[in-house]
Amino acid sequence: MPKATVSLVKDMQFLGETGSGHVIVMDANEQFGGHDTGSRPMELLLVGFGGCTGMDVISILRKKRQKVNGLSITVDGTKADGHPGRYTKIHLKYTVTGKEVKPDAVERSISLSLEKYCSVGATLGASAEITHEFEIVEAD
Repeated sequence: MPKATVSLVKDMQFLGETGSGHVIVMDANEQFGGHDTGSRPMELLLVGFGGCTGMDVISILRKKRQKVNGLSITVDGTKADGHPGRYTKIHLKYTVTGKEVKPDAVERSISLSLEKYCSVGATLGASAEITHEFEIVEAD
C-alpha cells in the first residue's frame, strides 16, 4: 500500500517522505509565510502525473522496439478560481526524440498510458479534463 509521511520543518516548509524512502521538500512563497525553499504540493501533482505517464510511454515504446533516446513531457494545469483551486484542465505535451520513431506507435503508447495504465492520470482525470499532443524530434 502506498504511503507517505509529511512533517513540518519550520514556518511553511514541510518534508515529505515516500514509502520508498525518498524525501521531497515543500514550501510556500513569502506571500503565504514560506521561504520558497521547495515545490508547491499542486506542482508535485503535475510532476507525478508526468512521471507516471512518462514511465508508461517509454516502456511501451521500448517494447514496440522504437529507437527512442529521449522523452520529455510538459504538463500544464489550469486551476479553478477560488478555494480549493483544484485542477480543471491538464494538458500534456510529449516530446519524443529518436530515430525513425513511428507517430502511430507514439500515439498508441500515450493512449494506453492515459486510458489504462497511469494511476495518477486516472485519479486526476476524475475531476479534470486531460488533453495531450506530441511531437517527434529526429535524432542525429
